Amino acid sequence: MAGEPQADCLFCKIVSGEVPATVVRETDTTVAFRDINPQAPTHVLVIPKVHHPDAASLAAAEPQITADVLREAGAVAAEEKLEETGYRVVFNTGSGAGQTVFHAHAHVLGGRGLNWPPG
Repeated sequence: MAGEPQADCLFCKIVSGEVPATVVRETDTTVAFRDINPQAPTHVLVIPKVHHPDAASLAAAEPQITADVLREAGAVAAEEKLEETGYRVVFNTGSGAGQTVFHAHAHVLGGRGLNWPPG
C-alpha cells in the first residue's frame, strides 16, 4: 500500500536502518544520503520516509512531504556549499528515465559543470 514500507524496497530498508547508508541529513519526514554510484562530486539522494513509487505519486498523496523533500534538497545544497556554483535537483520517473529504485527520491548533483540538455 502506498505510504507503507515495502519489504522489497532498498530505500525503505535504508529508512528503517536495515541497510546502511552515509546519511548527511535526516528529518522527521526525510533522509538524505550519499549516492553509492555518484555522477558528480556531490551526489546526494533525498528520500521521503514514506514509500511512494515516484515523485508524482508522492506529490498527489502527500504534498507536504513532497515540499519537505525539496526543502531538504536545498538544505543539502547549502551544506555542501553548492549554492554559489549551482546545483541540479532531479526526479527520475520510470525505468525509461533511469529510475532504478521505485521509491520517490530527489538527486542533488553539483560540484562540476552540468550541461543542458543532460545525458
